[in-house]
Parts: sequence; structure tokens; C-alpha cells
Amino acid sequence: MAASRRTRLALRSAGIVALIGLAAGGAMLLADARLNAGTPAEAFETAPVTRGDIEESVSALGKLQPRDYVDVGAQASGQLLKLHVREGDKVEAGQLLAEIDSALQEAQVEAGEAELARLQAQILDLEARARFAASREERQARLVRNQFTSTEEHDRAAMEAETAAAQLKMTQAQIRQVSATLRSNRAQLDYTRVYAPMAGTVVSVEARQGQTLVATYQTPQLLRIADLSVMTVWTQVAEADVPKLKLGMPVWFTTLGHPERRWESRVRQILPGPSTSGSAGASSGTTANSGVVFYTALFDVPNPEGELRPQMSAQTFFVTAGARGVLVVPTVALAPVEGEADVFTARVPGADGRPETRRLRVGVRTRFKAEVLEGLKEGEHVIVGERNEEVRTAIRFTQ
Repeated sequence: MAASRRTRLALRSAGIVALIGLAAGGAMLLADARLNAGTPAEAFETAPVTRGDIEESVSALGKLQPRDYVDVGAQASGQLLKLHVREGDKVEAGQLLAEIDSALQEAQVEAGEAELARLQAQILDLEARARFAASREERQARLVRNQFTSTEEHDRAAMEAETAAAQLKMTQAQIRQVSATLRSNRAQLDYTRVYAPMAGTVVSVEARQGQTLVATYQTPQLLRIADLSVMTVWTQVAEADVPKLKLGMPVWFTTLGHPERRWESRVRQILPGPSTSGSAGASSGTTANSGVVFYTALFDVPNPEGELRPQMSAQTFFVTAGARGVLVVPTVALAPVEGEADVFTARVPGADGRPETRRLRVGVRTRFKAEVLEGLKEGEHVIVGERNEEVRTAIRFTQ
């Protein structure tokens, strides 16, 4: 009996173990079934078809420069005695900016005036001599006709009259020459006082008070005056993008200091030649590393508040196409149709959650968004990618 009891206990234990194994296996099968369950839509990432604005553009970098400016130089040599302005000062046209030592120019003017006075006095003497010689020649002519004098005396009188007239003309020419030199010296004297040629703001000062200026071979630059109310953006556009630019096309830019603000304008000019280091706000036309040739596009922007300053960097966008309030979808959802430039296909979740292919006609298209002209409605979704197994599992467990 003891043996039979042990046998029954062993059989009961084996049955319990078997039941536990069957239960565990069933649980695992159920869990695996739940993991593999779910709608096909859970396998895809989707994005809604929304209504918004879209624009296709060419991006480039530029520099801000005043549209109107002038570099004020010194036309007279000498020591810079007084500089009346500093950077940031506002000046009016005709305002005195600087004074240069004028001692040398004043001496030259004084010497010229003295020489002119001497010649003017000399010409009075020569005019008198010329009148006397002419009268004597007339008397000798009458006398020789009446045979009261010799022909030689008449010829001598005529020669003296012509000589006096020639000396008078020579002195008159000297007066014109001295007068011209005197005007030049007076102009040089005037150049020792430098005046503003235009109204604006002093944006830079190159010379310092007490500096000696030598204006023999080139004009020393003193300062730059600019009208900051209107700025020009000198934009460097790569040669591949230049054909897309047109005069009058919309353009906008942002600055590092105001990345959220958008300044808008229109293209004023596209320079025909490549950019050179001599262009205002422009760099070399060819980069040393890539060999890409750049061309300069110009546009103006009002600056009434003075927020834009010379040499600021501008991230510029030339708008080649745009639309407002249209249906847009992510570009990644589109697949091109061969042979049709504006036709694409996109996958959308069907009624049963399985993807369906739609044929779309697209308008303006950028790297990130595309305008939908036909094939989709607002509120629909397009498939933009597939989810991995971990993401699908996480979605099912949260349902």
C-alpha cells in the first residue's frame, strides 16, 4: 500500500507539472499572437495633408553696404591740423570736416598774386610804349611820302612799333599763365579745408589728427560718409543658380542679429561679370578651394530704423516660385513618374489600413514640401515611412 500511495503521488505531481507547462505554453502563444496582431496601418508613419504657404528659392550669402556713400579724400598735402568729426557723427552737405596746414599753399598764392601785380604794372608801360611806337611810325610814314625823311628812318619806326606790340602780347600771355597758376594755387588753398560732399553718417575714419598727408600720387582717404537710410545687399550667387535669377523677382533675407525677422525686396541688378575683390561687399569671384564662380546680384532695402549696418552678413533667398494657402505634403512622400515633370505618386492609408497609391499633380516643390494641385484633399494622410518592430509593438501596447 505504501508503494501504491507513492505511485499515486508521483502521478499527481507529474499531472500538475504538465498542466503548468501547458498553461505557460498557452500564455506564450497568446502573447505572441497579440504581438503579431494589429492593423497594417501601424506599420507606417504618416503625415497629414495641410493648407499653408510654400516657396521655391535660391539661397545665397551676401553683405550689406550703403546704397549711397562717398570716400572723402585730401587733395592737398600737409599736416592734418583738425578733424571735426568722428565715427557715427551725422553730417550735412557742405559741413566742414577737416583742416590741413595751409602755410605752403598760402605762400604760393601770395607769390602768384605778387607776380600778377608786377605783370599788370609792366603791361601798362608796354601799352604806352606800343602807342608811342605806333604814333611815331605813322609820322614817319607821312614824312617819307613827302620826302622829308629817309626810308630807313621809316623802316626803323615800323620795326619799333611791331616790337612794342609783340612785347605787349607776350606780357599779356604771361599774365594769362600766371593767372592760371594762381587759380590752381587758390584751389589748392581751398583744398586745405575739406567739406562734406553729401549728407549722411560718418561710417569710418581713416586719418588721424596730426598725420601728414601726401597727395602727390594718390588721394589720401580721410573718411567715408554714407546714407544709411537705404542699404544694398551685395549677394554672391553660384554660377549654377544665376540663370534662375531675373530682374524684379522677389527676394528676402535674414541677418545673424535678427534671424526671426524677414526683410523683403526685389532684385535691382545682376552684374554681368563674375565677382571681383574690388566690388563693394564682394569677395573674389572664384573660391580657391572649389573653383566655383560667383556672380553678384544687388537689391535695395529701406533702413529707416538703422537696424541694418554696413558689412552685416545676409542669408538671402531669391524666390523663384511660390504659393499661399495651398495644399502641401512632405516631399519625402512623393515618387516621380517618369516622363511627366509635374506628376508624382504617393501612398495613402486605405479604408482597411492598407496602403493605396494615388496619382498626384504637383506645383511648387522644395526639398521639404510640395504643393498638391490634384489627387489629395485637406485632412487626408500620406505615408512618409515605415515603423520598425519596436515602435509597432509600443503602439499596440498603448492601445
